[in-house]
Amino acid sequence: MAQATENTLEFIEHFGPHPAYAAGVRLETGVEPDKLVKTHCCFCGQQCGIQLKVKDNEVIGFEPWEEFPFNRGMLCPKGVKRYLQGSHPDRLLHAYQRDPASEGGFRELAYDQAIALVAAEIQRIQSTHGNDAFGVLTGASLTTEKAYLMGKFARMCLKTANIDYNGRLCMVSAGAANKKAFGIDRAANPWSDILKAEVVWISGANIAECAPITTNYVWQAREYGAKIIVVDPRITPIARTCDLFLPVKPGRDIALFNGILHLMIENDWLDHDFITKHTVGFEAVAEHVHEWNPKKTAEVTGISERAIRQAAEWWGQAKSSFLLHARGIEHHTHGVQNCLGAINMVLASGRIGRENCGYATITGQANGQGGREHGQKCDQLPGARDISNPEHRAYVAGVWGITPEEMPQAGVDAYEMFRLIDRGEIRGLLSICFNPKVSLPDNSFITRCLEKLEFYVAIDFFLNETAEHADIVLPGSLQEEDEGVVTQIEGRVIKINKAVDPPGDAKQDWRIIQDIAKALEREKGFTFSSPREIFNELRIASKGGIADYSGITYEKIEKQYGVFWPCPSDDHPGTPRLFELGSLNPIAKGSGPFYFPDGRARFNVAPYTPPAEDTDEEYPLMLTTGRVVSQFLSGTQTRRIGPLVDQYPEPLIEIHPQLAQKLGIANGDLTTVESRRGDITLPAMVVTTIRPDTVFVPYHWPGRKSINQLTISAQDPISKIPEYKVCAVRVRKATGNGS
Repeated sequence: MAQATENTLEFIEHFGPHPAYAAGVRLETGVEPDKLVKTHCCFCGQQCGIQLKVKDNEVIGFEPWEEFPFNRGMLCPKGVKRYLQGSHPDRLLHAYQRDPASEGGFRELAYDQAIALVAAEIQRIQSTHGNDAFGVLTGASLTTEKAYLMGKFARMCLKTANIDYNGRLCMVSAGAANKKAFGIDRAANPWSDILKAEVVWISGANIAECAPITTNYVWQAREYGAKIIVVDPRITPIARTCDLFLPVKPGRDIALFNGILHLMIENDWLDHDFITKHTVGFEAVAEHVHEWNPKKTAEVTGISERAIRQAAEWWGQAKSSFLLHARGIEHHTHGVQNCLGAINMVLASGRIGRENCGYATITGQANGQGGREHGQKCDQLPGARDISNPEHRAYVAGVWGITPEEMPQAGVDAYEMFRLIDRGEIRGLLSICFNPKVSLPDNSFITRCLEKLEFYVAIDFFLNETAEHADIVLPGSLQEEDEGVVTQIEGRVIKINKAVDPPGDAKQDWRIIQDIAKALEREKGFTFSSPREIFNELRIASKGGIADYSGITYEKIEKQYGVFWPCPSDDHPGTPRLFELGSLNPIAKGSGPFYFPDGRARFNVAPYTPPAEDTDEEYPLMLTTGRVVSQFLSGTQTRRIGPLVDQYPEPLIEIHPQLAQKLGIANGDLTTVESRRGDITLPAMVVTTIRPDTVFVPYHWPGRKSINQLTISAQDPISKIPEYKVCAVRVRKATGNGS
């Protein structure tokens, strides 16, 4: 506990007035709880352990859970205040139906009647326009049981190909790159391997605000002597304490990775033995990066040659290292290539698959990892199986008791589903824990599509901005009102424990889905009586797949403080560190540790391409977007937690003093940013921590405060992730009327 308290003081010292960055903070309410429930935070992919204090079926506070190994009692501001959302007056306690008598209003509806109306509309649309005319959009914050159930519900009950999830906006570029390079999509290491790494490289990851407890691991590595390299267009809080900051121009990360590899080859900072024994494809990559000398790399990235050479020297000569990245390199039309470039650096160094040497993607959403493993992604079946693979289809169909022919083929990604709505090919929609009106780019287009739907049903615990367009709203459950598993940032499967019952007519989400199936008279396969039953079927459905959970049980999770997948048998302890040298490929029993038949990792040529929309005379500046520490994603939850709102009550436009002076903008002035899709007027925050050619706006707010009015819907051709991190804009001081 003393060490945790030291780390807290360091957090506060570096981050200013955020006392909730606390280890061991105890909230004293003056009320003695009935019980303490060990569970996890409901927000980001770190899934920090927490104990919820419960009194009279209400969460009234929290206690640290110091034994949980990832965070050891530490929490960020969101974790400290998460408990406050449950008693918010906006909490949905009943089903609602749109009221035609009041513009945009709803009237309360009996739950059973609402379910019957949903089933009737599904039947009407599918009988008239075909099964695929009804779509399903789900969330990466759902427990893995719910994610599995949603994939099964769409494909077996609705028989629609059109299901996808909001993880499409999160980690799919990294996932695609991991599969291309390693044959498996998971963080390769436990975070404990960060601690003794000689170099920690962080690209496009504002960990101090988006994954605060991870910052503690990085700072501990620094205390052991590590060099910290941070790559970002902004001097984020972690960059203020790093050893080398590389202020990359948005959208140019792959050029930097290619330039670093060029210098590694030029100086022979390579692990030739590892490359020869455990990889294929190095020669083609070496030839490709030959042209990326420091001069060219500097011209494209906007980073000085001296800094590029220093980064390459530290990385190349290190004996141990850990590379972390997040959305900053993934939210691009070439996000997969960015991630492959980072992986090429790791493979060339040979520093993977052993202690203190690793590579990982920082998971954004609560179950961003588990949510993309078991079937709610448009091209995927449980166990991270491929829906287009006949053997994979046959296995899962056998578990479900249907024929492979009854199972739809792959559908389209979440954004493309809205294009299908726009074209009239999707007529009805069910969404759960997804707020695309705020979170998708060019969101005025999303609004128009929602208005075109013949029928829309939303399942959620608050009426988010997208659900305001629904015909029926069904009251779902908060995380603490159900149980299940999620897979956190390291690949550790952990247990969410039920603390309270849902209030009013609200129901656990899996019960709502099964009630719809029953009302459709398609109840087969949807008669589970508990999440445990769903999980036990998931274990069978995942068996033999890459994401094999078959040896994981609720009891094993609680005994071990989580189980790292793959875990293929009851007596298997789990796999904390992937790719251990000397181990065999667990899928093909090949000669090496990587998940290809030959057991070798793949180098991939990663060509540089500019952003889909680069700057020009008309739109000369770049816009990039991201998060702030006190808010989360579309803000549906965090904008209803008063202390978090107080920390950052509205979005601000970060602008460099040079640009501000040129445009006649002072700190606090209303400022307009305009792209080819829309404009936004917000107060300026003049800071020296951003590139002079770039402005930054966080994305947690709706309506006229939503920066996704401006972002571009261009997508990576492989992952289909949108290019949130760069588009062309122009900036001016707002006129007297704020426009």
